[in-house]
Amino acid sequence: MRTITRLKWKRTAAALCIFTVLFTAFALGRANLPGTETANQAEAGQRADTAAVKRPKYIFLFVGDGMSYPQIECTNYWINSEKNGSGMGSAKKNTAVTVENELCFLDFPVTGSARTYSSSSYCTDSAAAATAMATGNKTYSGRINVDKTGKVRYKTIAEQLKEQLGYKIGIVTSANLNHATPAAFYAHRKDRSDYYEIGLELIDSGFDYFGGGSLRKPTGKNKKKTDLYKLARKEGYTVATTREEAEDVTGKNGKVIVVDGDGADSGSLDYEIDRDRGEWALADYVEKGIECLAEDNDRGFFMLVEGGKIDWACHANDAATAVTEVKAFSDAVEPAAEFYKSHPDETLIIVTGDHETSGMMVGSVTTGYDTFLENLSEQKISFQEYDDRYVERYRKKKTGFQRVLKDIRKLFGLVTEAEAGEKAASGVVTDSDDSHPPGVLNGSLVLTDYELQQIKDAWEMTVSSKKKKELSQQEYELYGSYEPLTVTVTHILNQKSGVSFAAYSHSGLPAAVFAQGQGAEAFTGYYDNTDIYKKLAALTGVK
Repeated sequence: MRTITRLKWKRTAAALCIFTVLFTAFALGRANLPGTETANQAEAGQRADTAAVKRPKYIFLFVGDGMSYPQIECTNYWINSEKNGSGMGSAKKNTAVTVENELCFLDFPVTGSARTYSSSSYCTDSAAAATAMATGNKTYSGRINVDKTGKVRYKTIAEQLKEQLGYKIGIVTSANLNHATPAAFYAHRKDRSDYYEIGLELIDSGFDYFGGGSLRKPTGKNKKKTDLYKLARKEGYTVATTREEAEDVTGKNGKVIVVDGDGADSGSLDYEIDRDRGEWALADYVEKGIECLAEDNDRGFFMLVEGGKIDWACHANDAATAVTEVKAFSDAVEPAAEFYKSHPDETLIIVTGDHETSGMMVGSVTTGYDTFLENLSEQKISFQEYDDRYVERYRKKKTGFQRVLKDIRKLFGLVTEAEAGEKAASGVVTDSDDSHPPGVLNGSLVLTDYELQQIKDAWEMTVSSKKKKELSQQEYELYGSYEPLTVTVTHILNQKSGVSFAAYSHSGLPAAVFAQGQGAEAFTGYYDNTDIYKKLAALTGVK
């Protein structure tokens, strides 16, 4: 009995040994197959890939809010059409369409794509998307650096670089400094609209440079709390609110907040299309930030720069304002690119977006295969400025329709047949194929009867209402939550230019990623937006 039992045990043990050997061989072989890595293995591989790379001393992360491939390429095409005349009028001039890289980051040697979904939707909001990039964690839309319960807080890459490596930290935005994307690098809130509380965390962060749009709700929702700027000064910040004060700021001032308090949209910077040439652009705040962060600094710095109002323009379906915002964002990358030339072995620049906004597209149902992007340059004012300076007056004074049409001609280039005269005959008739829809537009800025009626209907709705009423489904599809007159005019100009939008909110498109400098190779490929944090953490060694 014992002999048989012992024999069975030996056979069982032998079988177990064989199984162990085979399983180990299988596991080792499987580990080398693509797509079979565990999360720990992938992270270990990422650390190994970056181990031989020197830690970047100067890191720039540029985030175009609402910017993905459509916004980038539409802007690049628009600049090309302005520069070489290969947009509107190309058939008449017999000029071939040509495209060069007119946005500086398009020449960066490394490119990638980042998936952008949040824990609550395939169409993320900015708070969740920025949280993913700043901490490597997914969360619900509306949350800033906390989990879906709001109770677990996540450390940001900026906080870790400051605490563990002594890096100086800069936060720059064309929106408000306590808005979702910039806040996601220093704040931890369950609700992104807690602007006052986010402002308190800004002050407590001890970060070295804040620049751009002013703080939203600096005295709280009820306007009875202690002013955030007063609290910031008490905590040792130099606060500059004028151009003269900003120009005097240097790294010797210590911690600095440099803001534009007079811009549109609750203290954000003015849209580039509206900006007075005496006002600082986003690029100026970046340049001042580099000056402040680099002075007497042997540790290094991290700078987050947000082009925040690309998103706002796309929400409003204002293509002309959107492309000028993307161009201003590219201009803001240029000071970092110049800094890189002096420190090529120590600098890393990453340019990306947090999500795409409104399903922007180069192409329109009304223009078929043709594009007339030069038409966008006829617009001289943003939707917001038109609302503030003109539409409010129309409503108060019950301005007549003919007067409104004169303003539209001056500000958007759209004219009636009666106004056009010879200009009506100047539209380009192309020799494209028969796939165009009936009555396809030909690049002319002359309003058709249908378009004129659209503007008239929107004007009547705008001037007849003192407050925005609850919209019907049909009205929402036409106007979104925007002024009916304004959004109708921009829609028509978009269509005549060969640009369209699918929505008034975010889409689920991936974000483009461009990188240059020390460690840039880590950002190639197709990956999740949480990997932007993970790649930065691996490159810098923070935990």
